[in-house]
Amino acid sequence: MVQNNYKGALQHPICSGFNATSTTNNVIKGIDLTGKIAVVTGGNTGIGLETVKTLSAAGATVIVPARDTVKAKRNLEGIGGIEIEEMDLIDPLSVDAFAEKFLASGRPLHLLINNAGIMFVPVRHDANGNESQLATNYLAVFRLTARLWGALKKVKGARVINVSSVGHHWSAFNFDDPNFEDRAYDTLQAYGQSKTAVNLFSLELDNRAKTSGVRAYAVHPGSIWGTELTREAPKELLQQFGFLNDKGEVVQAVVDSLKTIPQGAATTIWAATSPLLANIGGVYLEDAEAAELTNDPSVFAGVKPFSLDEDSAKKLWLVTEELTGITFHPD
Repeated sequence: MVQNNYKGALQHPICSGFNATSTTNNVIKGIDLTGKIAVVTGGNTGIGLETVKTLSAAGATVIVPARDTVKAKRNLEGIGGIEIEEMDLIDPLSVDAFAEKFLASGRPLHLLINNAGIMFVPVRHDANGNESQLATNYLAVFRLTARLWGALKKVKGARVINVSSVGHHWSAFNFDDPNFEDRAYDTLQAYGQSKTAVNLFSLELDNRAKTSGVRAYAVHPGSIWGTELTREAPKELLQQFGFLNDKGEVVQAVVDSLKTIPQGAATTIWAATSPLLANIGGVYLEDAEAAELTNDPSVFAGVKPFSLDEDSAKKLWLVTEELTGITFHPD
C-alpha cells in the first residue's frame, strides 16, 4: 500500500461527493466538533473568518491569533467559542510567544489551520532578510507548526491544514536565490515560490508525522473576490488578471464567475473534518476533493509535480531549518 504522496502517488480524486460549488455548510453537515480545539491564522477576515464561523457552529473552540486584535474582536463579535490572541506572522518572536502561551495552557490541538497569507505585495523583507511572501506564507507556517507540535501530538488524528494556491504554478522553489538577492523581484514568482514551499512542506510533514497520528494537507481555496488578499495589488496587475477594466473599475462579470467566500472556505473545512481523509495525507486539495496532477501549462488548475517532489521536499526542510533556526523532528 502506498504510504506517502511523493511524486503524487496519492494525488487523484477520491469521490468526495463535493465540487467547486460546494459551500462550508455542505461539507460540515453532520459533523460534530464539540470538544475539539482549532487554531486558525487569518481567522478574522475572508475565508479565514468563514472557516472560524463554520468550526464554531460545529462546536469547536477556535483560537484566532491576529496582528490587530481590536479589528479581530470587531469582526468576530457574536461568534461563540472564540479566543483571540495577539500574533504577527512576519515576526518570529511573536509567533513563538503565541505558541508558548498556548502550550502553557496544557491543552491539546486538534486542528491547526495555517490560513493567513499575503499576495501581490511590493518587495520587502522581514528582520532576518527573508522576502516577505516567503516569510509570511511559508516560513511562519513552518515555525508555528513546529512550535505547536507538542499540542498536536497529544491528539490521535490531529490535522495540519496549510492554505496553498494554484498560484504555485508560477514558480518552483528557487533554492539558489529564495530571497531574490541576485534576481529581479517579481511578486507573482515570489508568491508562487511561497505556495510551492507550502505544498512541499505539507508533503514532507505528513510523511514524517503520520507515525504520531498527525496528518497534513495543502489546500487551494479557489479564486475569490472580496477578501483582503488583493489589498496591496497594483491596479495594473488586477487589470492583467481581468478583475479591473482599463478605467480601474471592477469587471462584474469576472467577479461573478469566481467562488463565493463560503465556497472558497469549503475545501479547508473538508480537509479539516472529512473522514475520507483519515488514512490519506500529504495531498493537495481543491474543490473539496484531491486534485489531479498536471504538467499542462495551459491548465491553471491541479497540482504541479515539482511541488510534490521528494528530493525537493527533503531539501526544503533542511533549508527551512537553516532560515528559521528551528530543528523540527515531528516523528
